[in-house]
Amino acid sequence: MVKYIDDRREVHGVESICKVLPIAPSTYYEAKRREEDWRRRPPRVRHEEMLGAEIRRVWDENHQVYGARKVWRQLNREGIAVARCTVERLMRSMGLQGAVRGRTTRTTVPNMNASWPLDLVRREFSSSRPNELWVADFTFVATWAGFVYVAFVIDVFSRMIVGWRVSSSMSAELTLSLETQCCDDP
Repeated sequence: MVKYIDDRREVHGVESICKVLPIAPSTYYEAKRREEDWRRRPPRVRHEEMLGAEIRRVWDENHQVYGARKVWRQLNREGIAVARCTVERLMRSMGLQGAVRGRTTRTTVPNMNASWPLDLVRREFSSSRPNELWVADFTFVATWAGFVYVAFVIDVFSRMIVGWRVSSSMSAELTLSLETQCCDDP
């Protein structure tokens, strides 16, 4: 609101803008004084600004790899008493995060030039009897040895798995072999 009033105060004046907006002119003027004099800011805001600087310092000193838990522990070791949830909230608001172990797996790589299959059920996933409608899905599971990719077909009526395949690589053959297996069995 303060920025909005600042942008238009030369044309309309502060009081006339505040009359239209649900804000008292004294609130606007107090916000402007707080921008100029940090001592007028509420104690919590000043405390969190100090904590933000300390969090940034600890995060930078540790090569920007510390997450909220390690930053919190380091601050408490240095005698700065702070709750872990406060460190998490402030790090999130400052856009800081620790290093993430492992690599991300992308299971869907769309080909925009390929033809898309028709939605034969029109997103209506209900069935009145077994083997009337089957749906398929594809996912991955992280294991100690790496990722395992799983494709499976579910009967919508009974919600039971009709068929499944597991592979150590993500490929079209995995899903196509599942289609062949399930369509031959009923």
